[in-house]
Amino acid sequence: MYEKNGEKYFIVDSHVHLWDGRESNLRNIHGKQFIDCFYDYHRNLSPESEVWDYDEYTYYGGQRLMKDLFDDGYVDHAIFQPTILRDFYVNGFSQYREIEDLIAANPGKLTHNYAYDPRDGEDGLAKLRDDHARHGFTGVKLYTAEWHGDSRGYTLDDPWSRRYLDACADLGVTNVHVHKGPTIRPLDRDAFDVADIDKVATDYLDLNFIVEHVGLPRLEDFCWIATQESNVYGGLAVAIPFIHTRPRYFAQIIGELMYWIGEDKILFSSDYALWTPRWLIEKFVDFQIPEDMTEYAPLTTDQKRKILGLNAATLYPHIEVPAGLRVAESVAAGV
Repeated sequence: MYEKNGEKYFIVDSHVHLWDGRESNLRNIHGKQFIDCFYDYHRNLSPESEVWDYDEYTYYGGQRLMKDLFDDGYVDHAIFQPTILRDFYVNGFSQYREIEDLIAANPGKLTHNYAYDPRDGEDGLAKLRDDHARHGFTGVKLYTAEWHGDSRGYTLDDPWSRRYLDACADLGVTNVHVHKGPTIRPLDRDAFDVADIDKVATDYLDLNFIVEHVGLPRLEDFCWIATQESNVYGGLAVAIPFIHTRPRYFAQIIGELMYWIGEDKILFSSDYALWTPRWLIEKFVDFQIPEDMTEYAPLTTDQKRKILGLNAATLYPHIEVPAGLRVAESVAAGV
């Protein structure tokens, strides 16, 4: 929970990771390129005081994660968005077993979404159904630029991808998080294009498509799609750190998002451990659109509450928000 000037904010970090980018887990040079690119984003967009040592960054473990998110970072609930990358890492990038151990040890604090690759065909589809029967997850994270043998990406509109989306709809896996943002070395930029969101959002109205990184550097394309499709949302991972290095650029991003898609469809995320949530939350609560950027309306406290946690809690009803902290309740109480 974060509190400032008598205002309380329920925090849901909707995009966190527990990865292993150590040398011992690298399958090839591409795994090294990938974690190095992550570190470049971390180092270049973080305040100097928040920059980690490289070796610790490649693997930090669950104990540090819990401290950074919950003890120091004000987070009330966090959602793991796993990344497979089995072509780059011996044991995959995301550490599933350790995540499950953390969830068991910390009930009510963590949600673990699923990840699949539709290029796995029938075997992957069967695994999706079996894993859902065991774990009952309600969200998935997709990486359309991930390499798979000779393939260097897929689109959500591919026939096999649609079969997996059909399965998600049948199983009640309603939240589909898709990386549609900046490229990550060595992945291909165009494989993260947002255009395929438009097709599947129209055809799968029972699913919510959360576009991670709000489509950057294709913000305008994303906004035009998301304003037409009621089931398309934007995750602020990668976008929100610009609040430190380029605050006017961040003002433009959040201003465009508020204008086009509105306060109910924007989700806070630190993308931990690319960045830690504490400084992002503090800066966002203090942030205001510069007065000379008159085409954008000022951000209100209630709008910030929605973005920082309440919108994600709406998409994930199992996340319990304390009484009085939802916007409608606080307004009714005269807070």
